[in-house]
Amino acid sequence: MPVVNPEKLVSLQHAAGDVRNICILAHVDHGKTSLTDALIATNGIISPKLAGKIRYLDSRPDEQLRGITMESSAISLYFSLLRKTAPDAKPEQKEYLINLIDSPGHIDFSSEVSTASRLCDGAVVLVDAVEGVCSQTVTVLRQTWIEKLKPILVINKMDRLITELKMSPGEAYTHLSKLLEQVNAVMGSFFQGDRMEDDLKWREKMEEKINAAAEKAQEKTDGINSSVLENADGIDTTNTPAEYEERDDEDIYFSPENNNVIFSSAIDGWAFTVKQFAGLYEKKLGIKRSVLEKVLWGDFYLDPKNKRVLGSKHLKGRSLKPMFVQLVLDNIWAVYDATTGGDKGKGDPTKVEKITNSLSIKLPPHVLRSRDPRALLTTLFAAWLPLSTAFLVSVIEYLPSPPKAQAARMTELIDNSPGSEFVSPEVRSAMTNFKASKDDPVVAYVSKMVAVPASELPENKRRGGGALSAEEARELARKKRAELSRAQATANGENAIDNLTQAINSTAIGEQEEKTESEPAELAEEEHLIGFARLYSGTLAVGDEIYVLPPKFSPAKPHAQPEPQKVTITALYLLMGRGLEPLTHVPAGVVFGIGGLAGHVLKSGTLCSQLDGSVNLAGINMGTQPIVRVALEPTNPSDLGKMIAGLKMLEQSDPCAEYEVLQSGEHVILTAGELHLERCLKDLRERFAKCDIQAGAPIVPYRESIVRAEEMNPPRDKDLPRGTVIGVTTSKQVTLRLRVRPLPAAVTEFLGKNAGAIKRLYSERRAKEERERTDGDEAPPEQDGMEEAETLETGHILSLADFKAELKKAFAEAKGEKEIWNGVIEKITAFGPRRVGPNILVDATSQGICGKVLRDFSSPTPEPSHPSDNAALAPTALTDKIAYAFQLATAAGPLCAEPVQGIAVFLEDLTVAVPELDTTSASHDRLGRLTGEVIKTVRDSIRLGFLDWSPRILLAMYTCEIQASTDVLGKVYAVLNGRRGTILSETLSANFSASTTGNSTFTIDALLPVAESFGFSDEIRKKSSGSASPQLRFAGYKMLDEDPFWVPFTEDELEDLGEKGDRENVAKRYVDGVRGRKGLLVQGKKLVTDAEKQKTLKR
Repeated sequence: MPVVNPEKLVSLQHAAGDVRNICILAHVDHGKTSLTDALIATNGIISPKLAGKIRYLDSRPDEQLRGITMESSAISLYFSLLRKTAPDAKPEQKEYLINLIDSPGHIDFSSEVSTASRLCDGAVVLVDAVEGVCSQTVTVLRQTWIEKLKPILVINKMDRLITELKMSPGEAYTHLSKLLEQVNAVMGSFFQGDRMEDDLKWREKMEEKINAAAEKAQEKTDGINSSVLENADGIDTTNTPAEYEERDDEDIYFSPENNNVIFSSAIDGWAFTVKQFAGLYEKKLGIKRSVLEKVLWGDFYLDPKNKRVLGSKHLKGRSLKPMFVQLVLDNIWAVYDATTGGDKGKGDPTKVEKITNSLSIKLPPHVLRSRDPRALLTTLFAAWLPLSTAFLVSVIEYLPSPPKAQAARMTELIDNSPGSEFVSPEVRSAMTNFKASKDDPVVAYVSKMVAVPASELPENKRRGGGALSAEEARELARKKRAELSRAQATANGENAIDNLTQAINSTAIGEQEEKTESEPAELAEEEHLIGFARLYSGTLAVGDEIYVLPPKFSPAKPHAQPEPQKVTITALYLLMGRGLEPLTHVPAGVVFGIGGLAGHVLKSGTLCSQLDGSVNLAGINMGTQPIVRVALEPTNPSDLGKMIAGLKMLEQSDPCAEYEVLQSGEHVILTAGELHLERCLKDLRERFAKCDIQAGAPIVPYRESIVRAEEMNPPRDKDLPRGTVIGVTTSKQVTLRLRVRPLPAAVTEFLGKNAGAIKRLYSERRAKEERERTDGDEAPPEQDGMEEAETLETGHILSLADFKAELKKAFAEAKGEKEIWNGVIEKITAFGPRRVGPNILVDATSQGICGKVLRDFSSPTPEPSHPSDNAALAPTALTDKIAYAFQLATAAGPLCAEPVQGIAVFLEDLTVAVPELDTTSASHDRLGRLTGEVIKTVRDSIRLGFLDWSPRILLAMYTCEIQASTDVLGKVYAVLNGRRGTILSETLSANFSASTTGNSTFTIDALLPVAESFGFSDEIRKKSSGSASPQLRFAGYKMLDEDPFWVPFTEDELEDLGEKGDRENVAKRYVDGVRGRKGLLVQGKKLVTDAEKQKTLKR
């Protein structure tokens, strides 16, 4: 294969119509990187014989070791083909540039898929022909739907149907049809969901129009009223906006006749499309190519007598094979039988000769004499159905170029960005119409930052293609001689005087050598951050100054603090997998690397040449949230600075990793899963921090709650209802009465899902109070666009009226407790913890001393009391202290100081009794002394009320999907049961044929506690000999229905379990583990278990 020079690729960047930006997406181990190898081999970068084995884009050593991709990598490929401008015209050579991004398939690296898909215009979705649609397949299809990418389906590993499942061509056709139906069912579900949402919006708009017409009609006479209402139906039916009209869904489905399905075997190096075989059979059958493309797939049959195509209705009882089986699959099966079939798997030379003659293919003699049947198989397929040709031709013909893709995608992408109505028409027009001149606005999106060693940068590499200059050769020889002499001196044990003499004699040369040798070492130690970017409009050149917009920037308030900074572009790179090629400028529509953004872009951001009217494209969905937290510390305390600098670099270079410092001073890293954590620690030790780092046990999050259980201890105070506490401050000046209750499950779930709405209500309330406080004299502080960014992150934000209505419905679902929760919504004072959590503080006092957080804006705001110096201290002066104590109590529960959810705290009474001796002091002095006492008393009272019920701990849970055959099913269940997993469902995979092999494959869905998941993947692979591999995804919190303080107290329990309880209390084990990690007191734990001086006769 000829090697393509980078200069050729750079020149092709300017022909935007001949550029394709594609990403390869699939479930783990479905063959993405092997397919990419075959494409890279066409450019002469690797040998075709090594394609599928070298895994060129897996540049990390741990990727090669594990055999999976962990980071998305980009490479630019050249492809040329002969095309006719007209049917009778002579074919002309057309050259294309394909920017290809290979992405990971493991669930832990879903964020890499999200970053890759935003940069591309089309997607290639791979599906394993045997495993079919898996969990991550659905995820990547949803990603293409959200990003509006045009997809191509590749059914890979077709060879497994022949070699492993031993299917006949007819069985394989039925199997492939079912597989295609599964993929199309997933796409149909996305389309249906969007149409239902559009229908709901349309109905809401129509209702608003009818209500507006009715309101206008009520203001007029009865005669006019009837005419307006009669015209209301006309508003509904005739003025339907184009966006809500019924759309055709044919173009979203995969179908071989539409040229968007490729059948391939990446490991054997072949692929084909229906269009390709239609061209092969056009002359032989005498049927037009356009007709053959439509009938080669589906229930169409070829009449052997008159060469006519028949439908299933015209068979008249004849048993004919479908055309796809007869003309396509039979031939491929015949090649496998001729090359690798037979008794000993060595094939049949006579069959091979017959096939090569019929296909007019000449194979080299050394291949025909080869003892390796696979060499013959791959060579024959490479000459007949080369993978790169079928794949790249489909990409060029079916997937859009950047101008076409941006015209279709950019309008919706801009409309969904924060403050889209403030985007300037020039920027919008430049992005939509693909304006690429130097005078047009520059808009680029940086999806992630990539850490590259300084030695890998092009400016630090010697250019010239391998030939050394005379000076370089002499320098290299001098270094080699010096190294050889030092090695001989060490081996011969020469004395120090000789070594010293040699060192003195070579001082002048040695100084120069030390410098030249130290420079590469210094370069290798340093890591540089390169932006992984796509240019949407304009032209970007080295030295240009451009604004870096953070992810929460809004063009509505472009100069809000912190104001975006202007950055000078220091370098531009052509991404070539493991290497980088320098560029001087980049035109629109290209995926490229960009230098100079370190310290200005944390994870992702938008680059724009202007600040006013710019667009923010960074509202990207990462797919997975980091859940695994681990505390880190350096082995050598003096390396703490290195570790912190390395953690900051890691946070920038990894889209999903987060770094934070806890109040205890611990340095904690958050990752998406166990494998992601392993990769982050390896990078930290070897690349970013370059020091030995110790990782503690994973910090798993928990939640605390209370329930009304059948068997509970009697109330703490017999004279008071359960959960009621009367608290008195230490100075006896403030007495309060509060009651803690468990919230209904529906209310807790609603508050948890609508944290964004609660946060928005708080910010609006604060802004209104700020305006009232300034009385209009001063302009309110400018907002930073956070609200709009939060709307994008959390979805639809409810208004105050909608929020109260939905919350009322949730309270109404509580059976038997309607009297308790009646009117509670208007009395809610605060949500917690952090003012947005699923707990509520309710003002149940007779005077209503606390403020109401869900009060309508139109209602008058009660004036907070500011006591004068001689006035008596009023209870209203303590309300903010009580709210703060509520936040503290819900942020750290009494079980193990984890956040609380699902409780309601009713403040029933608050009295302030100031002794006579203290009446002379000013009221604000008394308030200052009481602040700490009130906060401590309220917090402790809430905790006592919490423990008056039956406490529960909620475990963080993973949903686990495992595909396993029947012979390892029992071992998979044993591993799940040993880790407290819960089986949700077990289904026989629909895409497997039970008649082909003895073992069927099952898909198991289970719930697994995050605390028990560490080492789970390795254990299940060992027990199943690698045939079962789990995919874990965070699924929220689930209550462990066991009281941590439970002890046997009934006669039956005491008789069965004894006084101490022989059964392990799992909830107590979890609670004690967290308390021990946090340094809290663990009940029943002996600090000293064996010490001679403390031993007594009684023990």
